[in-house]
Amino acid sequence: MTRFSVAGLLLGLSAFAGNTSSAPTFNRDVLPILQKNCQGCHRDGQIGPMPLLTYQDARPWAKAIKAAVLTNKMPPWFADPRFGHFSNERKLDQGAINSLVSWADNGAPEGNVKDRPAPVSFPTDGWNIKPDMVFSVPQPYQVPAEGIVEYTYFVIPTGFTKDTWVAAAEVLPGNRKIVHHVIAFVRPPQSQWMKDVRPGEPFVPVVHKRDANGASTGIERQNADPQRGRDPQAGILQSEFLVAYVPGIQPQTFVLGDSAKLIPAGSDLVLQMHYTPNGKAGADVTKVGLVLAKETPQHRYLTIGASQAMFKIPAGDPNYEVNSQVTFTEDAQLVWLQPHMHMRGKDFEYRLIYPTGESETALKVPNYSFNWQLGYDEQKPVVLPKGTRMECTAHFDNSPNNPLNPNPKVDVKWGDQSWEEMMIGWFGVIVDAKADPTKVVSRQARRASAE
Repeated sequence: MTRFSVAGLLLGLSAFAGNTSSAPTFNRDVLPILQKNCQGCHRDGQIGPMPLLTYQDARPWAKAIKAAVLTNKMPPWFADPRFGHFSNERKLDQGAINSLVSWADNGAPEGNVKDRPAPVSFPTDGWNIKPDMVFSVPQPYQVPAEGIVEYTYFVIPTGFTKDTWVAAAEVLPGNRKIVHHVIAFVRPPQSQWMKDVRPGEPFVPVVHKRDANGASTGIERQNADPQRGRDPQAGILQSEFLVAYVPGIQPQTFVLGDSAKLIPAGSDLVLQMHYTPNGKAGADVTKVGLVLAKETPQHRYLTIGASQAMFKIPAGDPNYEVNSQVTFTEDAQLVWLQPHMHMRGKDFEYRLIYPTGESETALKVPNYSFNWQLGYDEQKPVVLPKGTRMECTAHFDNSPNNPLNPNPKVDVKWGDQSWEEMMIGWFGVIVDAKADPTKVVSRQARRASAE
């Protein structure tokens, strides 16, 4: 070997060694990104399909992580960046994306253990918050392997002897494999809704007749007596939405300056449970955790829905439009938004029309995800003067091109089950603490684009 070829070889080896040392490693470069952006969901008891806490957890998924960040599939975030500003935005900067891609492309090395940051300390038992109080379904609810489970309700007394203000709340499903959603309502003491239902025992208000496609064709049995307050829909309208769980949603904080949610003395919690059999029988014990406010606030946080139930999505229609709207009857501040549709949901938009005639889009979700139903926290509260109108517009894809569509050959109406549809524009506002929550908005019918 000549002197020049030896020198060239040594130079090449030196360059290779330099490139290797500068390549991202898990401990130094990747783990901090996962801790900041991914581990909140990718850990035991959360929605992520696999944990990403350690090198041993993440190494088998290196190529999948690369693909997910290059296609913006992860972290999940669906807001159109042209509209609104949100404090909980889930996006990786280009430097983080480059590090994850380069790590995968270079064999996903672990690196020096000394570079590894300390593990993130998450609350125990699956919570994302540190609850001051926890309310639980008292006994495991058994969900069959197959069939349709109608919406099931549990009444849970709070035992509060005085008005209680809540700073944050979270629903913790006991079995995410069979719990599709949970809504925890506050039933005030004067309400007659489900007053004759025994606390802690499951109650099914309505059993539907269904056709061969699973669509509701009417009511088979209604365990409801309006005189005794068992009608579920009437009771919901008289109660207040406290907190919910759907796939992808995060715990909610209600403290925005001097705001919180109110649970009046003597109130009960009512849990609306949507269970989905998955081929294997399972049991669930769902819990609701509360962080209590330290002081009585000047403003009250309310969660309200702008919904439309009068629609029929034609079979095969790829872009069916449904609308809803509310008008604010007093001053409010918009702080949170969460679109809700089912498997045919395509896109969703919230538009604000002010008393001056000016308008703006508060949130536009051009690619709605049934599997990640996110809430969007306003970076700054949006002032809504009395008379402001909120218009919600949704589109549904009932065509064969929708990969989630359970059956593109049927017309689809409003229904409880995931293969039926819903259209609700949930939103959170803060109002004066003494405001009547039932009079903050008025509702007007905006019809679907076709009947």
